[in-house]
Amino acid sequence: MINIRKLEAELWESADLLRAGSKLTSNQYCMPVLGLIFLRYAYSRFKMVEAEILKNRPSRGGRVMPVEASDFAAKSALFLPKEAQYDYLLNLPDDIASAGLVNRDRQTMTSLGEVVNNAMALIEEQSSQLTGVLPKSYTDFSDELLSELLRIFNNSALDEVGGDIIGRIYEYFLNKFAKNIASDDGVFFTPKSLVKMIVNIIEPKSGILLDPACGSGGMFIQSGDFVNQSGMNANSAMTFYGQEKVEYNAQLCLMNMAVHGLTGAIKSGDEANSFYHDAHNLDGCCDYVMANPPFNVDKVKAESCESAKRLPFGMPSINKNKEVGNGNYLWISYFYSYLNEKGRAGFVMASSATDGQGKDKDIRRKLVETGHVDVMISVGNNFFYTKSLPCSLWFFDKNKNEAIKDKVLFIDARNYYTVVDRTLNEWSEWQLKNLNAIVWLYRGETEKYTALLDEYRTILGKGDFEDILHQLKDELKDLQKRAKIEVEHAGRGDKKRIQGEYDEMIASKNEEVTVAKEANWLYEKFGNGKYKDILGLCKTAYTTDVAKDNDKDENENKISIEEKGWSLTPGAYVGVAPVEDDGVDFEERMAEIHLELLSLQAESNDLMDTISKNMKEMGL
Repeated sequence: MINIRKLEAELWESADLLRAGSKLTSNQYCMPVLGLIFLRYAYSRFKMVEAEILKNRPSRGGRVMPVEASDFAAKSALFLPKEAQYDYLLNLPDDIASAGLVNRDRQTMTSLGEVVNNAMALIEEQSSQLTGVLPKSYTDFSDELLSELLRIFNNSALDEVGGDIIGRIYEYFLNKFAKNIASDDGVFFTPKSLVKMIVNIIEPKSGILLDPACGSGGMFIQSGDFVNQSGMNANSAMTFYGQEKVEYNAQLCLMNMAVHGLTGAIKSGDEANSFYHDAHNLDGCCDYVMANPPFNVDKVKAESCESAKRLPFGMPSINKNKEVGNGNYLWISYFYSYLNEKGRAGFVMASSATDGQGKDKDIRRKLVETGHVDVMISVGNNFFYTKSLPCSLWFFDKNKNEAIKDKVLFIDARNYYTVVDRTLNEWSEWQLKNLNAIVWLYRGETEKYTALLDEYRTILGKGDFEDILHQLKDELKDLQKRAKIEVEHAGRGDKKRIQGEYDEMIASKNEEVTVAKEANWLYEKFGNGKYKDILGLCKTAYTTDVAKDNDKDENENKISIEEKGWSLTPGAYVGVAPVEDDGVDFEERMAEIHLELLSLQAESNDLMDTISKNMKEMGL
């Protein structure tokens, strides 16, 4: 398992050290550096797809047919000519002038900067949407600086394409550069687990997908993966449209999409400010809308919003300066308005918006009364990469099935997450599937829930999930004890090897325990597959009192959104879960803490002795 935070920090430290030693400003340095990361990632994907193509490649006269650009196009991937491949650039001689290299215009190249510029131009020839997008200012860099940067990003960790490591590296570098490149303006990047949750619940299949605040394109990438995994070709099935006010984010979006073999229409700059422009004329046309818009934006010009329309429920509150003081309900209205008669929307929104008062409340009431609010999910703190704020995920569906047309599913997931480190939380793959499973059951899609249980059983084997979990925990404890004993009794030369072997076995067993925990978490709540309200986790509520009164199910603990004052805050409906036993043996843990304390005390005493001795030697 790669320590992604360590990798990000190391790459940044190395790259920033080089910038500090050069005469380049952050503005000059940002896009070219991101361009090199793009180039490295494009090469990783190129090699992966090339290996797939060569698996069943026909041969003539004993020679395997060479791969061509058309082979990559068929697999929705970007073809790289030899002179644009990362290892080609990496292995060039130090003296470029003596190598006799010529660019695409047959002119002799005398610097590494010219060679990298040429590589970028060659890639642009492979993808029309990249024309004029890739950076070509590498002659601003000395050959030594550029060569060192190429070496820094030649990290094997970036070959783990499936883990979307490059997305994280992009994000990390962008955030580091952002302080110098652009004012924050409420813009921050969407964590992958939130994007995946939105895509999983919306389930894009075919049609028009719009992200009116598309950033570096995460929604498009995940949607493309979702469609491709279902056996269809994302470029054939979907049409991607994006708007992004910040120019360099839009460039990154196009680079990101090209690497993933996706094509789309992305507009940027002032004409792409979604508050004032429907840049693609898509009002009422979209099958899917997904977004993580900037929250709580103020000073939005009311008249410009009104003339741009897309406000089916009316304007939010306007101040004396004819401005909308908070843009959240503009976004919410726009997302709804973009949908066609069967469309679905999913977006990230500030937590405060679920309970906004005044005009916001009026808009929310009208929205709920349409019956098109589908699912509301509360997300806890520390999901965003650079912000600690909590948020909510909102989902609209204009084509809900009959059984749930007057209902909304509320999920409070604030206490359900995996800790990545002190400042970052996320949903693991299994947690994403479990939360998705609640939505499946609410929608009556029990076959998907059953398939997930089967997936758990394939990994864990047959039997009761709780029993399996206890057994795996016992096995883990046993492994940890054996590791401690064997390492203590090993000779000096063998300690490291034995510790390494046990570390691998313990990590593997820990993964099994994690899967068993998640399987048990899901099964103990929903058994073989029937939705029910779970205190502290999920609750279905009726849209209005009338809808509640018209339902004949007398066994249900009925509640309506109307009687809750049109609140869409999940916590107002699901209640508080009983405190669960965390499974920690109190006496055992206290004994461990006591030993840790004694050890720290001993270290402190040794340190004090050393300081005292040094001071005496100094005559103090």
